[in-house]
Amino acid sequence: MAERRREAEAEAAQEMIEEEEEEEEEEALNMKENKVSSTNLRRVDSLNLEAGKVTFSRIRSHNNNVDWWTTLSLAFQSVGVIYGDIGTSPLYVFSSTFPKGIQHTEDLLGVLSLIIYTILLIPMLKYVFIVLWANDNGDGGTFALYSLICRYAKVSLIPNEQPEDRQLSNYKLDLSSNQLKRALKIKEKLENSGTAQMVLFLVTILGTSMVIGDGVLTPCISVLSAVSGIKALHQDAVVGISIAILIVLFCVQRFGTDKVGFSFAPIIILWFLFISGIGLYNLFKHDVGVLKAFNPKYIVDYFKRNGKKGWVSLGGVVLCITGTEAMFADLGHFNVRAVQISCSGIVFPALLAAYSGQAAYLVKFPGDVGNTFYASIPGPLYWPTFVVAVAAAIIASQAMISGTFSIISQSLSLGCFPRVKVVHTSAKYEGQVYIPEVNFLLMIACVIVTAAFKSTTNIGNAYGIAVVAVMIITTCMLTLIMLVIWKTSIWWIVLFLVIFGSIEGLYLSSVLFKFVEGGYLPLAFSVVLMLIMGMWHYVHKKRYMFELNNKVSSNFIKDLALNSNINRVPGIALLYSELVQGIPPIFRHFITNIPSIHSVLVFVSIKSIPTSKVVMEERFLFRLVEPRDYHMFRCVVRYGYNDVIEGSEVFEKQLIEHLKQYLQYEHFIHEGQQPNEEIVEPVNTRAIQGAEEEMQFVHKAMENGVVYFLGEAEVRAEPNSSLFKKIVVNYAYNFLRKNFSRGEQVLGIPRSRLLRVGMTYEI
Repeated sequence: MAERRREAEAEAAQEMIEEEEEEEEEEALNMKENKVSSTNLRRVDSLNLEAGKVTFSRIRSHNNNVDWWTTLSLAFQSVGVIYGDIGTSPLYVFSSTFPKGIQHTEDLLGVLSLIIYTILLIPMLKYVFIVLWANDNGDGGTFALYSLICRYAKVSLIPNEQPEDRQLSNYKLDLSSNQLKRALKIKEKLENSGTAQMVLFLVTILGTSMVIGDGVLTPCISVLSAVSGIKALHQDAVVGISIAILIVLFCVQRFGTDKVGFSFAPIIILWFLFISGIGLYNLFKHDVGVLKAFNPKYIVDYFKRNGKKGWVSLGGVVLCITGTEAMFADLGHFNVRAVQISCSGIVFPALLAAYSGQAAYLVKFPGDVGNTFYASIPGPLYWPTFVVAVAAAIIASQAMISGTFSIISQSLSLGCFPRVKVVHTSAKYEGQVYIPEVNFLLMIACVIVTAAFKSTTNIGNAYGIAVVAVMIITTCMLTLIMLVIWKTSIWWIVLFLVIFGSIEGLYLSSVLFKFVEGGYLPLAFSVVLMLIMGMWHYVHKKRYMFELNNKVSSNFIKDLALNSNINRVPGIALLYSELVQGIPPIFRHFITNIPSIHSVLVFVSIKSIPTSKVVMEERFLFRLVEPRDYHMFRCVVRYGYNDVIEGSEVFEKQLIEHLKQYLQYEHFIHEGQQPNEEIVEPVNTRAIQGAEEEMQFVHKAMENGVVYFLGEAEVRAEPNSSLFKKIVVNYAYNFLRKNFSRGEQVLGIPRSRLLRVGMTYEI
């Protein structure tokens, strides 16, 4: 019976696989019609039913192989960008773990053993050898995981997916022909469950909020720990100097990190040399016997001896892995092998030597636990170490601040953060951005936290929650990726979830115990940020659905073309909208009140794709809006979450160039003529003449100027809405919209050529 049941299950699974493969083959056949060497022309239409044709560039394979010399160079550079935070942890771990002093010498062995195995299991085993492989075309972080899931399952809350998106080079869907029944079932449940999609979204923005919380707490604890090395200063003086350094640090953000980026790696490597050398010195001078801590039995003895107090102390131990998430989040600037080499070859040995040396020193001088790091430095090296420590703390702070800017920039692409102005500070290094409004708010928050908490112990209580929460979120999302995308054996998934989930859950329970002693701070940050992001995304989705349900019909456009009262003004008009399926209702509102249209009108939709980057050749997706001679087009401009939105001049040139290219190939298809593979000598004279006339018309219109129309839709809750919805939509959302950047600032639209079109949406 059991064998028959297994055969029946196998047959059912095979039938599901064959059905999905048939659907994929049918879609692939549709998407592969009319191939051209440089551009694919398709009659498949996912923008709106009444549109014309589609243009695509050929999908190009990307060679991700990097030679070893380049990998070693990247490994060296990664030390300065990724490991500043975890590298400066020895400044405060022991003091945070023993805030009331060391009661028993054996406790040092237990804590050291905890530190060793925590670093070994979480940063090394989990992140370096497992999590790093869950990257999105080389990019890491919470948004990369969410985007990866969105590509394999339709879980995005905004319904703007298009089958053409799968043809993008970086979309990169690895669909196995031997898919498991389990993965298909989970995918189906995700796609059919609004609750599951909402939970996944909330988990993503919670992780984002916690990382932003790290961006506040890391500068505070790192700079405060480093400055405390000046023994002659009173605590208030240490706090004052730390605040001054933080203010200067935030003031120079607008210049970009690439100006000083070259010096980051040497300074951090010098820092690792200092802490490892000092650690080895203390280890051999004071008590090499602390190496017994590599035996995990000392962890068991520690908890037996201390009970609840030992569990509470885990809130200090967990600070030894602060900044671990940065290895994954900053992966896009390097590659997996480079990070694995730098972490295994430099960071891990240096940290083990540093912590072992501090433990050996504390065996002899347990009374110095409150200032372990600086007390254990040999006299001649004290001031050089202090200078390097301050530099390393600033670099660690810089990395987290830059990371905060990057993750907020990614949040904008999902429509879950109020519009802010994103300034790209480096033409050489991708992803280096500066956000003025956020920089100011971060500075204020850091100053307040440093002045209020005054000591690293109190800040450490807050810091631990943010660190562990992000790790647990990564564990949960990676488990889902293992189930749906990797299709890993269920036993490996259970093993991964049990080991790392239990370790991180234990640490989370410990840091939550210190909720009233500072642990509430990151949770308060997260609640505020999640409310802002959640409200913004909720209204953003409602706005999109309103436009989708009220889009302009094809009959309206046909009647418009026959209306002799409509004036055609020389020039090109770009009307911005977020709608990718059809023409937005704001156009009907505009043309009803001002019966004039430019000679060429392009409805531009800026769309975020769930991938890190979209290559330029595949960025613009055009449609011709009928009637053909009315010169109206739909254009979806697709950006990845790490792409830069160009300035107006560059954007105009790119759009017009791709429009001309589209017109050329569209005329061939209209005349029933396929261009040959090389597209060198087209044979259809009418197609050539039609294309040239159309391109000349567009070029002449461009000479008369490009004008931007931007919809300024005021969103109001429907009269019969609940009180809560009215508060969210009418007051909270509109307050955020009015007090953050306007659309033209985010999109780089010149104000001299901008015309706002106002309309009220009742949602």
